[in-house]
Amino acid sequence: MKSTVFYDIDDFRYEEREIPEIGETEVLLKMKACGLCGTDIHKAIEKTVPTPTVLGHEVAGEVVQTGSKVTEYKPGDRVFVAHHVPCFTCHHCQRGHYSLCPQFTRTNLDPGGFSEYIRVPELHVKHTMGKIPDSLSYEQGAMVEPVACCLHGFDALGMQSGDSVLIMGAGQIGCIHAQIARHRMAGTVIVSDVNDYRLAKARELAADTVINAARENVVERVKELTGGRGADKVIICAGVGALLPQAMECAARGGTVLVFAPFHEEPVPIPAHRFFADEIRVVGTYSSTPYDYLPALELLKNGVIDVEAMVTHRFPLARLHEAILCAHNPHEEVLKVVITPEEV
Repeated sequence: MKSTVFYDIDDFRYEEREIPEIGETEVLLKMKACGLCGTDIHKAIEKTVPTPTVLGHEVAGEVVQTGSKVTEYKPGDRVFVAHHVPCFTCHHCQRGHYSLCPQFTRTNLDPGGFSEYIRVPELHVKHTMGKIPDSLSYEQGAMVEPVACCLHGFDALGMQSGDSVLIMGAGQIGCIHAQIARHRMAGTVIVSDVNDYRLAKARELAADTVINAARENVVERVKELTGGRGADKVIICAGVGALLPQAMECAARGGTVLVFAPFHEEPVPIPAHRFFADEIRVVGTYSSTPYDYLPALELLKNGVIDVEAMVTHRFPLARLHEAILCAHNPHEEVLKVVITPEEV
């Protein structure tokens, strides 16, 4: 089989590998679509993972072989699958923090999503795999995992109908958040970014108002749009540490800031007086949980997430490096990139 293997920065190799052998409780999947996630891009640009490795975790594909003890799936089934599984019994799992479970990041697909064939281990077959209905495409199936991540964030956010929502970052994740906020009856959805193309996509998909942070004062504009109160809920979808103090200034009294993107800069000063004076909260979430996949699938089935409008580029597996450079280029009109086994 073919896999595109990440060896080093700017060193991706489209190479031949043995098709993984599966055990009696496992499944062999033929990848049909794998979304390119912002974390894949970060790993490739910054080399934050041991190499060589096969990246990719937003996977949809066709079951081609099942182990003798697998009863819920059969060859020909169209499925999605996610990459990490908690133990469900540790200290963190018992408190609902499944993505903090020590087992979570120790589990993975074999090799990764950017491969023609993937071995799905037993735990994943049980807890992160599901069938894609005939009404959905493989591309839509590949969006289950990122949508699930956003739902995990909304669980922590505690949004109520009528809330004003500010989303900082109009990339693929910001646009998913905007569509979920609209679906959950936000009073107004505001999206900020510095990229006009992505802001236009956010407006097309769900935003009532967009703000170009390179040309406008975000705090002043949010206050203006919310009658001086600020946003009830603020979601940071870009890994820029300076957005945290700005988000806290944008938050209304009693509001909540969700940190959904990793920060890599040095510590930044924040207006800490607002915790006491205005009872604002700052929360964070990482990844998804097994309980988010079916709700994510329902959003996709009901057309809440417009995948067709989000996918701007499709690349074959052999051109993964080109796809990453495209997605990372600030001058490219790109939102969501999907990898397929062959040319589309």
